[in-house]
Amino acid sequence: MDMGRKRTRYALVGTGNRGTTMWGRELLDGWSEFVELVGICDLNLMRAERARAMIGSDAPLYDDVDRMLSELRPELVIVCTPDDTHDDIVVRALEAGADVISEKPMATTREKVARIREAEQRTGRRVDVSFNYRFSPTAARIKELIEEGAIGEVTSVDFHWYLDNRHGADYFRRWHAFTRHSGSLFVHKATHHFDLLNWYLDSDPAEVKGFGQLLHYGRNGPFRGERCRTCPHKDACDYYMDLAADPFLDTLYEDPSSVDGYHRDACVFREDIDIPDTMTAAIRYASGVQVSYSLNTYMPIEGHHIAFNGHRGRIEMRQYEKQPWSEPPADEILLVKSFGGGVERIWVPHEPGGHYGGDNRMRDMIFRPGSNDRLRQRAGSRAGAMSVLCGLAALQSSREGDTVRIEPLSPEIVR
Repeated sequence: MDMGRKRTRYALVGTGNRGTTMWGRELLDGWSEFVELVGICDLNLMRAERARAMIGSDAPLYDDVDRMLSELRPELVIVCTPDDTHDDIVVRALEAGADVISEKPMATTREKVARIREAEQRTGRRVDVSFNYRFSPTAARIKELIEEGAIGEVTSVDFHWYLDNRHGADYFRRWHAFTRHSGSLFVHKATHHFDLLNWYLDSDPAEVKGFGQLLHYGRNGPFRGERCRTCPHKDACDYYMDLAADPFLDTLYEDPSSVDGYHRDACVFREDIDIPDTMTAAIRYASGVQVSYSLNTYMPIEGHHIAFNGHRGRIEMRQYEKQPWSEPPADEILLVKSFGGGVERIWVPHEPGGHYGGDNRMRDMIFRPGSNDRLRQRAGSRAGAMSVLCGLAALQSSREGDTVRIEPLSPEIVR
């Protein structure tokens, strides 16, 4: 370690899985040359204490953000709390003189997004949004091909995301299952996907027609209970989750639930779940590009399929993250040229770390001096805003039936 280098003093707010791993233990393991964890904040101090031990830190614990900001004056605050609380914490941190990294989505309503954008501009501080999918090696290669004009001008995109019945179900066990907390998966999960589209196409979404229904989880289930641990149907339920079998989750959530009542293994068939599990959207971009999008949450596979159609050809990629068969440790991109131009198969090896190396590349970009952002991967608050606005428009359209134009929602946000 270069002891002469000034490290960024950062505070972590929210000690769930993502905060404890991505922005806690992993960040200190790989980037301690550049960062110093000076404080950890969570409303549940038992969870914060356990997270601190997992991170391997001796940073002081707080259950009050304002007190932590006042006493520690961190240069950077990383926000990993439930989505509907992001705006309040981000604004407080900005006004205290800190830069911010917000987990995605940046916020859950237009008003909350506008509040963050205004505070960032007023304080002169910076907000980064954790869009790590931009940094995956495969996404970077696709972006290069588009910018090189490999298929000419892009005219349409087919984009379909699949969550398997383990990962997908997890959103229905937790606070994400309620629109008031997550904005629905059109916001919480699809913010990644809409941001990828915005970045790939270098354009803003202009109007959205969305459809969304709760067809599998929630009230559609054959039986229900309060949580898996106490459920009388555990032997018959395909979605039974044995929290005790996962030492990490059990330590982080089970005993701490006595403090806040938050159970990590809540029933996926709760009748009050109000978010869709089956979603589609048609999006028209300001550039004229048309997009067909879908998100399904109970598949036997995990991953996504994306294809870009242009005047001179097509770029197609199918990424399997989990599937019941063997796949090579690489992604195959098909570059298919029109007019007899043939097919080029481009193999992109997976890299170590989360999201096939995307997590590490993003942390390098943010924290390692001299990183070259030639593909404009580092995402600020405007990128965070546009992905949320697209998701909110899709949700509104799915509930009201009309096509929703994004521009009237956003003039004070996107300037």
